[in-house]
Amino acid sequence: MAMSPRRRAQLSRGIQYVLLTVIVLAVALLTDWATIQDVFFDPQILRAMWPDVITTALKNTVLYTACGFAFGLFLGLVLALMRLSPVGPYRWLATGFIEFFRGVPALVVFIAFGLGVPLAFQREVPGGTLGVATLALGMVGGAYMAETIRAGIQAVPRGQMEAARSLGMPHGRAMISIVIPQAFRIILPPLTNELILLTKDSSLIYVLGYTAATLELTALGREVLNQEKNLTPLVGIGLCYLMITIPLSIVVRRMEARAEKAR
Repeated sequence: MAMSPRRRAQLSRGIQYVLLTVIVLAVALLTDWATIQDVFFDPQILRAMWPDVITTALKNTVLYTACGFAFGLFLGLVLALMRLSPVGPYRWLATGFIEFFRGVPALVVFIAFGLGVPLAFQREVPGGTLGVATLALGMVGGAYMAETIRAGIQAVPRGQMEAARSLGMPHGRAMISIVIPQAFRIILPPLTNELILLTKDSSLIYVLGYTAATLELTALGREVLNQEKNLTPLVGIGLCYLMITIPLSIVVRRMEARAEKAR
């Protein structure tokens, strides 16, 4: 007698669970856990990283990311409005900027601001390491956020602008008071994703060198790794990055679920 589709699906799931259990048990039994602990989870090295990994490296990573995101958000909004402007040169300039900084690797942007600007203009970027991180992250992030913001503005129904104009509201005031707030409600999840990406891109600041006061997570991990010849520092800083990105990911999922319910 032929099995029903439901029964076949249950049997298939049962086989998959058994295979998964066998694989997990095989890995658990065959793995050299003592070696893994020595190489990846040495408690002495983790203790040696404390509290600098939190008080300096994590704090600087959050600071660099926050400043870069704030500058990038402002720049992205300006670029998005320029892309939507009826003035041709504004659109051309914004398009060129966006395409350039979306196409160039973030590492090149960091090197350009950290090393290229002092060589070309004989002057350091104001703010030192924080200034370089803010400009580099803001330029790269702003190029991506500009397209996100533009899409959000275009997603707002045109009737909103027409209703505001019919009430005698100037175009600029209607854009600022009516359209842009609605656009940001639409684009909050992708903007939060961009914040997560900037958090990881902030690790590129290590290419410019660092001091004890400007250490961020990746730089601290590399420094301890070179001293100890052990991979435990990478695990430590990886956990710190997860402390930042996992809560942000949860926020994104909740905002997406709320937006889906609102529809």
